[in-house]
Amino acid sequence: MSVAVIIVAAGRGTRAGGEMPKQWRPLAGQPVLAHTVRALSGFGRIVVVLHPDDMALGAEILGGSVTLVAGGETRDASVRNALELLAGTGIEQVLIHDGARPLVDTALVGRVLAALEGAEAAAPALPVSDALWRGAEGMVTGTEDRTGLWRAQTPQGFRFETILAAHRAHPGGAADDVEVARAAGHAVAIVAGSEDNLKITYPEDFERAERLLGARMDIRLGNGYDVHAFTEGDHVILCGVKIPHDKALLGHSDADVGMHAATDAIYGALAEGDIGRHFPPSDPQWKGAASEIFLAHAAELARTRGFRIGNIDVTLVCERPKIGPHAEAMMAEMARIMGLEPTRVSVKATTSERLGFTGREEGIAAIATATLIKD
Repeated sequence: MSVAVIIVAAGRGTRAGGEMPKQWRPLAGQPVLAHTVRALSGFGRIVVVLHPDDMALGAEILGGSVTLVAGGETRDASVRNALELLAGTGIEQVLIHDGARPLVDTALVGRVLAALEGAEAAAPALPVSDALWRGAEGMVTGTEDRTGLWRAQTPQGFRFETILAAHRAHPGGAADDVEVARAAGHAVAIVAGSEDNLKITYPEDFERAERLLGARMDIRLGNGYDVHAFTEGDHVILCGVKIPHDKALLGHSDADVGMHAATDAIYGALAEGDIGRHFPPSDPQWKGAASEIFLAHAAELARTRGFRIGNIDVTLVCERPKIGPHAEAMMAEMARIMGLEPTRVSVKATTSERLGFTGREEGIAAIATATLIKD
């Protein structure tokens, strides 16, 4: 499924205090909105809705990794602006998230997406567990039954065409996108939310979010190294790109030395060994297999463990072929396989100054580093 993520951050957030809107205030050294964008990277194209006055600031802080769109007078108008931007682009599912919820985790997002496989709409929520009172002038004036009540969260997920049509038909003024969907007659599935998925609303919420970020963040680094010798042939495959050459690389699979190193780096960060553990060379089904199978498996394993891939850095060591003319295509292909923005993948090359087996053009070596992050 083709997925887009809409992050709504066009409000002013005056209840949170401070001299600037809450989405731009620092949290653990970075703006709140930067944490939110990072938490949802890897799930699909990200569109961030900003106040018209904040567009230049958004471009400066968020860079080119997201698409920016100006918001409207109300929240639902802002969401519709983003939906209209995505119309006709092939998006099949959309997640709509509050920019002031920087602590959303991958497991929660996964539950929403899983629920969308069998529903037109799904949203996370927590059952109300506290007693409910009515009050006026500082006094309790009554109580309310909490049975069947839920505390709504985001991201709220929808089939794209369903929520686009619902917004186009809605008169405006909805509190969230679930209200818009239900007004159009669509059922919404509830999935388990998270107590940590707080929406920063008041000044004290910043302190709690700081504590949670410090306690939750798990950063892993993994290294991968691979070598393949040359053999007779007319091309090599490096980082998923076929490059004409007067030799080929020898291996049980397609001998993509760069992709193998990157795959082992991810496995290493997860303490999951190497490619050989998951795809034994003794198994004939992997003879001549495309290495993207291995890389896609490693990336999916990271996601199921609750990690997102922060970046992948691959260095190819060879005298020939020249890597520079193909590096951009390599980064794009690696990013596609892993479901990442191309800016999170680096492919570069160096020679060994004619020293050693790579200098004698007997083969190619590759070194890779992977960063995995669990917020």
